[in-house]
Parts: sequence; structure tokens; C-alpha cells
Amino acid sequence: MSASLVYLLLRQILQLLTQLARDGGAKDVELLVLRHQVAVLRRQVHRPDLQPADRVVLAALSRLLPRAQRSAFFITPATLLRWHRQLLARHWTYPHRPAGRPPVASEIRKLVLRLAAENPTWGHRRVQGELVGLGYQIATSTVWKILRQAGVDPAPRRSGPTWGQFLTAQAHTILACDFFTVDTVFLKRIYVLFFLELATRRVHVVGVTAHPTGAWVNQQARNLLMDLDDKAEDLRFLLRDRDSKFTTVFETVFTAAGIEVIRTPAQVPRANAHAERWVGTVRRECTDRILIANERHLSTVLGEYATHYNRHRPHRALAQRPPNPSPAHNPPAKTKIQRRQILGGLINEYAQAA
Repeated sequence: MSASLVYLLLRQILQLLTQLARDGGAKDVELLVLRHQVAVLRRQVHRPDLQPADRVVLAALSRLLPRAQRSAFFITPATLLRWHRQLLARHWTYPHRPAGRPPVASEIRKLVLRLAAENPTWGHRRVQGELVGLGYQIATSTVWKILRQAGVDPAPRRSGPTWGQFLTAQAHTILACDFFTVDTVFLKRIYVLFFLELATRRVHVVGVTAHPTGAWVNQQARNLLMDLDDKAEDLRFLLRDRDSKFTTVFETVFTAAGIEVIRTPAQVPRANAHAERWVGTVRRECTDRILIANERHLSTVLGEYATHYNRHRPHRALAQRPPNPSPAHNPPAKTKIQRRQILGGLINEYAQAA
């Protein structure tokens, strides 16, 4: 009964409002609607998110309303006062330099860490001295702070070069050797003996035979040392696997020249990784793409490929340069590129026209 009464009263009120709207009171009805919408929004949003432009408009309109009617705003006088304080704070705040030393440039920080990484025996004072020589004025304490923040230990606690640095330094004195096989078109297996200089990646294909006896291997070792001549004095180690074709006489040939022979562990091809990688390269680029007829044919093919490998083929370990690069020259303004085909067009070489 009470709900019906409320509904009837609301209906009469709405009819009265409609009559007023017909009589020219549409604005009053619109105001009532807007006020009710604002009341609904107040119940749902306790603190509206206002933009600076909204604050300016509301603050300006608040000056136009009488004090008695300012309750229509959903903002309080305290809110207006807070806006005014924030405006004053932004107006009278000056940019200031933070306390302490200015930050170190990122390029200097990277250079400090680079010098410490590339020179394990250098302390922070030695690094600071090198930076001064490069034109960077930086305090010793700043270098020490950069190294400490990066977790770099002082020089005495750094045990020495990394494995990569150690192996790179040792590579200049190491010579690796190994065998690989090629099957001819008549199903005859041929053995190839090669040596590889780890520092320059220069390869020496010293012999091709179907019957690799110990005497034959020893003779190829002597021929290699004769070809190397003075370069053999820079070699200190020969890396080889435990193949029975490498006899005691084979080791004696190199030992007499001051080269120590190092045997890799059994069945560990990765211990002679450079030689294994070259075998994969010559197979992919040469022998797997040609039908070999006999030993003479294979010797000719490998000789031509070894020349291409040493004089022209780029290597990532050598900054995309070949082991024996030709003298560098400046390219002309308009360069004409010539192609040279080797191995019957199996491989292309490109060079600038003279």
C-alpha cells in the first residue's frame, strides 16, 4: 500500500513538472535533472579526477554564484584553497641543482669498465691514469666507485685473463693437424692430411693418399716444416688426436724443431675444434659438391680450394679478412666489380677491376 502511494505522489509531481515545462519552465526541469545526476555521481565517485582546465573553470564560476548557492559545487572551500597553494608552489619554485657531484657520463662509465675488463692487472689508479691520457678528467675515487658498483674486484683479486683471452694469446703458437676422408665416384676412400695455423687460420693441405702409412705421414711432416721455414720458429705446440697414423717418429720431427706435441683426449673431437670446423667447411663448400675421380683429381681440387680459403675467403675470427689478404687499396669513385670463378664455377670470387 505504501509503495503504491509513493508511486502516485511521484507521478503527480512529474505531471506537475511536465505542466511547468509546457508553461515555459523547461530550464527548471533541466536543472532538476542535472542536480539529480550530480547527486548520483557523488554517491559513486568520492573524489573526481579533475584536469587543470576543469579547476580553472570551476574556480571562476564559483565567484559568480552567491555564497548561499555554492553548495551546488561538489568541491569544498578547502579544495579551492588547496588548489591555490599548489599554484603558488609551482609559480615560486625555481629549478635547483641536486646536491653532490654531477653524474658521470655513460660513455665514461662504459670506458672505465672496458679498460678494467681488457686489462685484468690494472687497478683503479692505473685506469684513471689511462683515462687522463685519453683526455678524460675524472677523479680516482670516481673510478673506484664505478668499478665497485659494477661488481669488478680490485686488481689483485682478479685472477688473471679469462679463458678467451688466454686461448687467444696461445693461439699464435699453436698448430693443429688432422685427417679427413673423401670417397671417390668409384667408392674408393682417400685420406687427406692437413695442418691449420690457429692464429691466422691458414690451412696447409700437405698430402692426399689412399694408404696413409706411418712413413708417409712422417714425410709430410718434414715437408711442412720445410715450407714453413722461419715461421716454424714461432710455433710452440702441435695439437693432434690419438690416431695411430701419428707415430713416434712423427712427434720426433716436431720435437726436434722445438714444437711440443699435445694429444687430445680420446673421442673428444671438440678438443681440436678448429680443425674439425675446417673439415666441415671444406666438405660443405667443396668436396660434397664435386664427384672425385681419383687421388690426383682430389689433390688438384683441394689445392685450388686451399688457395681460395687462404687468400680470399673471409673469416669472422679475422674481422672478415682472409688469412693471407691482398694489400688494401682505396676503391675508386665508380668501382667495377669483376667475378672470378674457381673449381669450374662452384665458387665465385669478387674483386675490384684494375
